[in-house]
Amino acid sequence: MKNKSSGSSALKPLLTYAKPYKSLFVLSMVFSVISVAATLYAPILIGDAVDKVVGSGNVDFKALGAILVKLGAVALITGISQWLMALCTNRITYMVVQRVREDAYNKLHRLPLSYIDSQPHGDIISRIITDVEQISDGLLMGFSQLFTGTCTIFGTLIFMLSINVKIALVVVVITPLSLFAARFISDNTFRLFHEQSVVRGELTSLVEEMTGNSKTVAAFCYEEKSEEQFEKLNLKLQKIGVRATFFSSLTNPTTRFINGLVYTSVGIIGAMSVIGGGFTVGNLTSFLTYANQYTKPFNEISGVITELQSALASAKRVFELIALQEENPDDSDAKVLTEVDGTVDIEHVYFSYDPKVSLIEDFDLHVRQGQRIAIVGPTGCGKTTMINLLMRFYDADRGEISISGEPIKHCTRNSMRSMYGMVLQDTWLKTGTIRENICYAKPDATDEEIIAAAKSAHCHSFIKRLPKGYDTVVSDAFASISQGQKQLLCIARVMLCLPPMLILDEATSSIDTRTEIRIQRAFEKMMKGRTSFIIAHRLSTIKNADTIIVMRDGHIIEQGRHDELLEKNGFYAELYNSQFAES
Repeated sequence: MKNKSSGSSALKPLLTYAKPYKSLFVLSMVFSVISVAATLYAPILIGDAVDKVVGSGNVDFKALGAILVKLGAVALITGISQWLMALCTNRITYMVVQRVREDAYNKLHRLPLSYIDSQPHGDIISRIITDVEQISDGLLMGFSQLFTGTCTIFGTLIFMLSINVKIALVVVVITPLSLFAARFISDNTFRLFHEQSVVRGELTSLVEEMTGNSKTVAAFCYEEKSEEQFEKLNLKLQKIGVRATFFSSLTNPTTRFINGLVYTSVGIIGAMSVIGGGFTVGNLTSFLTYANQYTKPFNEISGVITELQSALASAKRVFELIALQEENPDDSDAKVLTEVDGTVDIEHVYFSYDPKVSLIEDFDLHVRQGQRIAIVGPTGCGKTTMINLLMRFYDADRGEISISGEPIKHCTRNSMRSMYGMVLQDTWLKTGTIRENICYAKPDATDEEIIAAAKSAHCHSFIKRLPKGYDTVVSDAFASISQGQKQLLCIARVMLCLPPMLILDEATSSIDTRTEIRIQRAFEKMMKGRTSFIIAHRLSTIKNADTIIVMRDGHIIEQGRHDELLEKNGFYAELYNSQFAES
């Protein structure tokens, strides 16, 4: 029962996605009925033709010619109607799949970052790419064969009853056994197909993780362990895949065996009826054809059911993603920030990623316009977490954060985030030209503005040395650009926008010392009059900060200017001196 309900729970959303295409679905059914009717009319013509040629010297060539013309017309109608039906079903399938994939991808942008941070990225990719592809394959078989098969069953049944009721009842009694067998098998394969989709997602995650960090893998000689992990998951996928395929493949031979019994029964009883004189050879020929056509859809439907089980198992994973709780939406009366003065107030803020593990507790901070606030402290003290809260990547559990006196919870996320410019330690470049990467947040920027930003970030010179200059296509994995050059491009991206507030999280960590000095000068110019939050492990880079906040275990333990904190000879002095112990 659990498998059935799981399958039906995925089927309902699929039908909802197909609802806008009812007209195409109706057209598909009309062409299907025409195709089936023409296909079922052909055996009658063939039976008549057989009766016209049975016996020596009894061939009626005139009547036979007319029958052959009708057969040609029937074949033409069948071919055209099947082609039109395929066009309709393909259009329905790919439009449904397109909407499902778009909704799944768009959902990612509305999910809280806590979900993205806690899920293997390869599994998310697998849901949007591989699982949706499985849905496509299942829908194509379902739309094209399920309805046609059903029409064929009822159509052939009517024709058989019109020829001989007794033989038709034999067919009707025996054939449904194959459907019961197929259903019994398919009900037990859903679980296996679902497990297969899950393991496939795990395998995709591993491949994405290892290929995306191939240098680290090689540096730590992790290749063999990586191969072992891959082999373990691959073997698990192989075992589940074999079991799922084995059980699902039982449907076809089972139904074919039962259909063979039907065909044999019809042949024996029909032959006896012909000998008894109550049946013509032409009628028997037609009836055998109908018996074959009647049993064939049961084979097709059993195959469709198997494919649908795989599709529904994949659909379940996709719709689980689409149905996830989105991040809390902006208030209906949320304010759109257009200008801010740069003041930031953090009052009694509490936050933790895990409710069982406390992190930020009763945090207070008041930043005036244009101040440079440096946040320092040991790893895990909450520095980057504070940036996540300022940008509202995560919402505080308690307390309030305000910008220019406006609580950020009462402002739209997009307008609030646009007030900040961020340069992170982890660089990211989208696949595109260098020009597109620099103007990522300002697509309408002119070439002059882009070049000016690049010069300010000291990356104009290396860009000009590239094969196509600003039109050189790069990506996050582009090997011809160093990590430091990528970081310079990320800095240029912010310098182009020049928002009223800045967040620099180890912004020069991948840059050589000489370039860092030049970048620091550019930052000095950029930060002038702008509120800036600077996270740095190299304490020599924050000597000129207006206020240095020293954090430990989510609390501010010291606060002041560089010289003041050194005079206190406290934790900051200990951190600073540890970096310059040799000197």
